[in-house]
Amino acid sequence: MLFLYVRKERCYLEKNRTTGSVLGNLIAFSLPYLLSYFLQTLYGMADLYITGQFYDTAEITAVSIGSQVMHMLTVVIVGLAMGTTVTIAKAVGAGNRSQTSYIIGNTATLFLIVSVGMTLVLLCFVRPIVSVMATPAEAATGTVRYLTICFLGIPFITAYNCISAIFRGLGDSKIPMYFIAIACVTNILLDYLLIGGMQLGAAGAALGTTISQGVSVLLALAVLCKQRHALDLQRGCFRMQAAVLKPIVKIGVPIALQDGLIQVAFLIITIIANQRSLTDAAAVGIVEKVICFVFLIPSSMMSAVSALAAQNIGAGKHTRASATLRYALLICVGFGLTVAGLVQFSAESIVGLFDDSAAVMTAGGQYLRGYIWDCVFAGIHFCFTGYFCAYGKSALSFLHNILSIVLVRVPGAYFMSKWYPDTLLPMGCAAAAGSLLSVVICSIAMLWMRRTLGAKFSRKSA
Repeated sequence: MLFLYVRKERCYLEKNRTTGSVLGNLIAFSLPYLLSYFLQTLYGMADLYITGQFYDTAEITAVSIGSQVMHMLTVVIVGLAMGTTVTIAKAVGAGNRSQTSYIIGNTATLFLIVSVGMTLVLLCFVRPIVSVMATPAEAATGTVRYLTICFLGIPFITAYNCISAIFRGLGDSKIPMYFIAIACVTNILLDYLLIGGMQLGAAGAALGTTISQGVSVLLALAVLCKQRHALDLQRGCFRMQAAVLKPIVKIGVPIALQDGLIQVAFLIITIIANQRSLTDAAAVGIVEKVICFVFLIPSSMMSAVSALAAQNIGAGKHTRASATLRYALLICVGFGLTVAGLVQFSAESIVGLFDDSAAVMTAGGQYLRGYIWDCVFAGIHFCFTGYFCAYGKSALSFLHNILSIVLVRVPGAYFMSKWYPDTLLPMGCAAAAGSLLSVVICSIAMLWMRRTLGAKFSRKSA
């Protein structure tokens, strides 16, 4: 099916999103993106769920902590790749195919260097990372095994996200969805084989994930090679050029740093929970997985806004770029309020899908009831982040996230943990409070942008 689709798209791969219905383009682009995020999140949730079917809390905690570390690395790579998506989208919107080819080639070279460097460094620091995470003694060995195997798979993670960023910048979010769908099915089958059948525990979960990621990369490379003539990729495109890399790095690095620091904040919160008890550690780990799933809509909207707004900006259609942001905000707020309300009545049942022990369900339910409100506020600042990136203002996104982390999210979690040792609810609320600060800062930044770029915003370029 995948290759039938590719053969049908033998023409140049770009999909122009600068005409037609703004809402229609947003939905058409974001739905495959949403499904891709869903399947990618299913990776970690499947590992956790299947491990819970065959092992006790210690092994579940090992997979939970290990996957949190890997999620942090993945979002950093995805953040850097956003620079590629935006710069390609602007080139597509401007109709500059030659520039698009050079961006693709330089991206491939840059990400190859990044993946090799990350792999070598992280393999040398597996045990210190496990120690810094304040991993409970019962889960330490399993966490080391999980991370060692996953670190070896970093080149696969990097390659997949690099290729996906290229296709999305071209306006096509469907092909990456096919890659991840096949990889997800492979991962689930391997989990049951390696975790359940061969009793490899956390190591089996990591091995299944790494192999399945390798499968997705091979498929992605096969498709890209079939389309190399349509993309007009020459050997010279892969030589790193400062003029080509500068906009990629200017947009991608602040987002990568921001996403990395956000994940560091999550890890600090995990450490705080780990120091409370094994039960709270498991509860927080499970809820973090659930939150990743709930955040699929805001994350897909952020990525869709960045790609579609960038194409319209490249074409000089700033009014359409603003309309894309407005529709995304409406979708995210409506979704966030609906989910937050429903979770208030089902928090323990949701946690119980992963660990049915009464203590973990109770603690996890408390944490989830507070944390879920973050979906409303995070959805708003996610959309603003995508919009800022489309204009090359990713530093604004970096600013609001860092202030949120330093001023509210981390200190809030710490003090709530100390002041309320018998419940995780206040710790969950601290996350939502941090995102609320981000919303305030984003609103101020938006007003500043409208004043600074007033002439562009006033153009009737629909």
